[in-house]
Amino acid sequence: MSVARSSHNRSVRSLLRLQSSVSTARALNLTAAWRHHKTEAGYLAQPFFRSPLLNRSIILKHRLRADELELLGSSRSTATKVILPLDPSDLRVGARSFFVHQVGYRSLMEELATGDTAADRRDETLLDLLDSLPSLDPFLMRERLRQSGFNPDRCYFDLSEADSTRMFAFVRQELQPLIGVSFDDLDVRLFERTDKLAQKILSNAGDSDLEPLRHGLGMGRLEFEEGIFCWKGFIYYKWTLADLLPKVRPVSSEISRIRPTDRPTHEDQAYIDAAKARLAEALDHACDTVRDTLKVYDDAYRDLTLKGQPSAFRAFLLKAPSLFHQLGERLGSVDHIVSFWRYRFPKDVRPKVGVEELFDILADFESSLSFEPVSRMVA
Repeated sequence: MSVARSSHNRSVRSLLRLQSSVSTARALNLTAAWRHHKTEAGYLAQPFFRSPLLNRSIILKHRLRADELELLGSSRSTATKVILPLDPSDLRVGARSFFVHQVGYRSLMEELATGDTAADRRDETLLDLLDSLPSLDPFLMRERLRQSGFNPDRCYFDLSEADSTRMFAFVRQELQPLIGVSFDDLDVRLFERTDKLAQKILSNAGDSDLEPLRHGLGMGRLEFEEGIFCWKGFIYYKWTLADLLPKVRPVSSEISRIRPTDRPTHEDQAYIDAAKARLAEALDHACDTVRDTLKVYDDAYRDLTLKGQPSAFRAFLLKAPSLFHQLGERLGSVDHIVSFWRYRFPKDVRPKVGVEELFDILADFESSLSFEPVSRMVA
């Protein structure tokens, strides 16, 4: 296959590091799904991709390096990268990779073709859809796929192992008010019970230990499994917002103060000043909108834990997916801006950027927040 291949040692180190530390919003790890679920009925009946190679891939939202920009033929700062492990059971063997819509993309897709025209067209459409998303968080991704007629099994939408570990303390704190409501024999084992419940929700477990909670919410088994997935989504978004908020204000302030090192034209300076103002307002609005949406969840959860009214929380969980699009889009866009800015302009280093690059960065940020960037005027 005519796809990019880096030196073996560097490729192996990158893959192993990716497996252990990548965030859920950045990666769709179909290799892990294959490893953990490959014999399960849902995995086999409702695959993510029809191509076996693609269905064992790792798909990333990748920050483009300078030497990769020419592959995409555009000024975008991130791209969707598809990594094809040579042996999905042993990442140390290495991998091949390509970008969605890179130069020569059509030939690459022909090499991956299964021979089933409908299946191949479906896989290409699905890659296009993933490329259009601001992030690969599983809750936003599953809802967008559903809206477009794709219904892979739920096993493909797990949190990454790294994020599950990082989230554990937050999830445990979120669940503590629930223990006395769902389990009658509250005792000194509060922390033990909370830890156990947090582990089961993070791992999508649906065993007998959760039966008191299922009965307390008055939900059937399939309904409960979907409800737990949605509940985990809101905890994930609360955790993501809590992690992002301390980073947003410093980055927004730096954006407002940055000046190009070379002299801009009058038209370029007008765009730069206006774009900075719009971005500051849009970042604040995006975070406020996420807070307001999460408050709906918090109110329903308080009805359950403080008022003993499970019906409101059950009703909320069942309609929850309709809110994932808004939450995921906004948080994904804000995270893109914060992470790219900090990557390009590290803390405690005086920022240096030319007019051309600053213009492109601001235009990219505006686009990620659904603005229609002003066309650059040519002097």
